[in-house]
Amino acid sequence: MTGAVPGAEFDPEAVRSFEHARWQAAAPIYGTTFAAATAPFIAPLLDAAGLAAGVVPDGAPAGVVPHGAPAKRLLDVACGPGFVASAAALRGAVACGVDFSSAMLAVARARDPGVRFDAGDAERLPYADAAFEVVVSNFGIHHVPRPLFALREAHRVLGTGGRVAFSFWAAPAENVAWRLVFDAVARYGDRSAASAPVPGGGFATPEQCADALRSVGFTDCTTLLVRATWRHRDAGGLVAALRAGTARMAAMLEAQSSATLAAITADIELAAAPYRDGEDIALPIAAVIASGVRR
Repeated sequence: MTGAVPGAEFDPEAVRSFEHARWQAAAPIYGTTFAAATAPFIAPLLDAAGLAAGVVPDGAPAGVVPHGAPAKRLLDVACGPGFVASAAALRGAVACGVDFSSAMLAVARARDPGVRFDAGDAERLPYADAAFEVVVSNFGIHHVPRPLFALREAHRVLGTGGRVAFSFWAAPAENVAWRLVFDAVARYGDRSAASAPVPGGGFATPEQCADALRSVGFTDCTTLLVRATWRHRDAGGLVAALRAGTARMAAMLEAQSSATLAAITADIELAAAPYRDGEDIALPIAAVIASGVRR
């Protein structure tokens, strides 16, 4: 529980308020900072959701169907700047994004006017039962105060045979960028320094992802470990991106003193030396993509 207040009780409204404030602040710079870490997982996420890749003619509007396949109604939950919804539209889906951050929605709407973006809470989606054939979320479900509530809502808004897929960061053992940061904070800082509220739960393993899907009624649940690379000029760039585009990790880093943060950054730089590739460091990152079917 990065940065959770010791001894505090879970308060879903406190979590919602914390997350909302963080994403409101991150919205203007997310696309040029942390989005580079999440972008490599968009295509595998859509693949896991059963949304086939296709070629849409240049200049065609969102929703044009590739290869003559029937268009699928897709919802991107916790859509942020809307990159997943836009990618789905390019695959021929009738895509819609939903987010509780007005600042993120403003970025999404300005970036892609051809896709619909709605205001709404993942725990209480503003859509009718069986309104969609695909529901996806790229690193969004674990930010919801009660992830199981969000998955139940995904189940509700999917029609029979519809597919859900969501991504979640793999454990630091698989995620070098995260491991370097957490190891450095353990040596020089304090992981509990931030005053973030206690989270309502999340997913520490692929099995937990699949179990969560099954617990709300999904079947044929599978998980896939996907690897990618996140490039930075140096450790300072990595720390800056995490502070700009994350919630709990940003709060943890911001809570360190300036001298401590400098020591943490220097430690990361030293530990990242084996991953230096020319002028950059090429840090391995990994995510679990979990999917299931609504029967």
